[in-house]
Amino acid sequence: MPRSEGLTVKNLRVTTAGKEILSGVDLSVPAGEVHALMGPNGSGKSTLAHTLMGHPAYTITSGSIHFAGQDITHLRADQRARLGIFLSFQYPVAVPGVTVVNFLRAAMRSQGKELPAREFMKALTAEMEKLKIDPAFRSRYLNDGFSGGEKKRCEILQMAMLKPRLAILDETDSGLDVDALRIVADGVSQLRNPDMGVLVITHYYRILEQLQPDYVHILHAGKIVASGEAELARTIEKSGYEPILGPEAASPEALPV
Repeated sequence: MPRSEGLTVKNLRVTTAGKEILSGVDLSVPAGEVHALMGPNGSGKSTLAHTLMGHPAYTITSGSIHFAGQDITHLRADQRARLGIFLSFQYPVAVPGVTVVNFLRAAMRSQGKELPAREFMKALTAEMEKLKIDPAFRSRYLNDGFSGGEKKRCEILQMAMLKPRLAILDETDSGLDVDALRIVADGVSQLRNPDMGVLVITHYYRILEQLQPDYVHILHAGKIVASGEAELARTIEKSGYEPILGPEAASPEALPV
């Protein structure tokens, strides 16, 4: 996929519940690159993730979103998913009554990626082994009774099976212990390829240390105020946001948690 067919966001302004959260975001994530998005609590990171996926609770008041050579600014979430956009949720929800295997088959079918049953099970088993997910989870209800780490690994499993062209990971590393974090990071790294862009939203340098992002962006007060290479994330890990945003970012609630 040509680099020009990745994600391009221009002057994006977004409101929810009558309040403007994003106030002019410009961002580009070319295919084949991993970009990290960091910022203090309340800066609009999750709002951006949900807006890129087409969540109806977020209203775009100006600006544009282009992906894979198309203007997707006003497309529904299901239309964006069929184009190859994937969102890994910060808090994956449980879906009682729907097994993991049935959920994945339905998701692949809806995107025109359905496989014959035997081929599907072979691929699913292989991906579960990579992510160290117990095969018994295939018949469990999606995220129902799962631990935090199991939910996050299941999100990466979905990503592995769907093979998106843009993966948005909204704090996938939150609540993970060291071993689970390594498994998730390794899973994302294995899926990295020239046809897929990745946007990792995180508070922590530790996952970026393993993923080695091409660029890091800092979101503050609804705008991207700084961009750079991985060194930018190391600065935040060491000193917080104050060196970048100034003294107003030094309050405890504004530091990575």
